[in-house]
Amino acid sequence: MTEIEFKSKEDYPSVLHAKHIQKILDIGERQTYELLNSGQFHVVQVGRLKKVSKDVFIKWLEG
Repeated sequence: MTEIEFKSKEDYPSVLHAKHIQKILDIGERQTYELLNSGQFHVVQVGRLKKVSKDVFIKWLEG
């Protein structure tokens, strides 16, 4: 898999996957899935993939 790199919020894809969130927050895989399962923001599950809207994530991130 290629390295995920974001220089600013504008570079985030419109739909974030767990790996994107892990990279943005610089946290481990376990912490990422704990966050995604915490109910703090809306998560869509497609099969085994968990996805979050960029707008929802940024709103949560900025408080």
